[in-house]
Amino acid sequence: MASQKWTKKDLLSRPVEHIDITAFDARTVIDSYRDMAYSSRTLANAADIYSMMLKDKDCAVILTLAGSLISAGLKKALITLVENNCIDAIVSTGANIVDQDFFEGMGFKHYIAPGSPEAPPVDDMTLRNMMIDRIYDTYINEDDLRACDHATYEIFNQFAPGAYSSREFIEAMGAYLANNPKYAKNESIVKTCFQKRVPIFVPAFSDCSAGFGIVLQQTEAIEEGRGQVAIDSGKDFRELTDIKLMCKDTGLLMLGGGVPKNFAQDIVVAAELLNERKGGKARGDIGMHKYAIQMTVADSRDGALSGSTLREACSWGKVDVVHEQMVFGELSALFPLLASDAYHRKAWKGRKGFKFADMYEKGEGMPTFAAGKKRVGR
Repeated sequence: MASQKWTKKDLLSRPVEHIDITAFDARTVIDSYRDMAYSSRTLANAADIYSMMLKDKDCAVILTLAGSLISAGLKKALITLVENNCIDAIVSTGANIVDQDFFEGMGFKHYIAPGSPEAPPVDDMTLRNMMIDRIYDTYINEDDLRACDHATYEIFNQFAPGAYSSREFIEAMGAYLANNPKYAKNESIVKTCFQKRVPIFVPAFSDCSAGFGIVLQQTEAIEEGRGQVAIDSGKDFRELTDIKLMCKDTGLLMLGGGVPKNFAQDIVVAAELLNERKGGKARGDIGMHKYAIQMTVADSRDGALSGSTLREACSWGKVDVVHEQMVFGELSALFPLLASDAYHRKAWKGRKGFKFADMYEKGEGMPTFAAGKKRVGR
């Protein structure tokens, strides 16, 4: 393999295929795992907790995403959950939503790298010269990423000058895909969430292709003497907290950790502070997250948030300890089993989505193609 003369076309010839959780029934595997040990049993317990969340019709399910999950082949699994009202809001890193999902919504692909990351047939400097970016054992065409960057710039440039939450920008991105015949048939979490009225929040929105789009828009606006668009992370937090204020019972399904994990957990504290401001109790009137699952390879020994346990979060008043489970393992291998189990157990049958995206006022400066409706309810 090392002696082969690789071309860019050769290296970008085998697309990553997204797993279909409807095509296999993981219930027998999960049932077997209950009588095993280690990660198998914790995964089975997590699957039970997720089904409990879905049976609890008054509980809103918040999904968090960190790490390169869409590029790994989990897009279709997540879309299936959104389509079947198994997810009510998403908090994510920018890479998953923009560089990977919106990117694929435009028709671009991620590719399987030949060989292994430990013994790659092409070194990374050669990949750089070929305009190929690498995520572990996955390749991305940098030329396609540049087109994604430009698309975000075009979308942001249609906003009136002002500061917006990432949710508002992503709402416009979903409308861009859904209302453009060129992209309407492509599978995308961003597009599906726009259609199902599931809001997506990216607290570190500049840390992805969207950031390049913002940089391009602001630089051009400065040069032309017109107004700029900006990201209001405080508005993100406030809008996400509105979900907790609307729903006493909430559950977390956290894939990875990082900023999305912290934001999703912190809405309990933010809601308590707002409640206290109105004369309520700082703790007690607002319920902690009733259910919580985290799947991660991080652990608590380095003191970082990603590996901190859900029981630790209880001390902060964020997560109840009655129905919580840490699952330590790699997401692309374990999450499809949990998702397939949930799909085939059908606890979601009869569950109506909360449609939280409809409770937010449409920003006056948003593009007309991203017009939303103020309709709170299920």
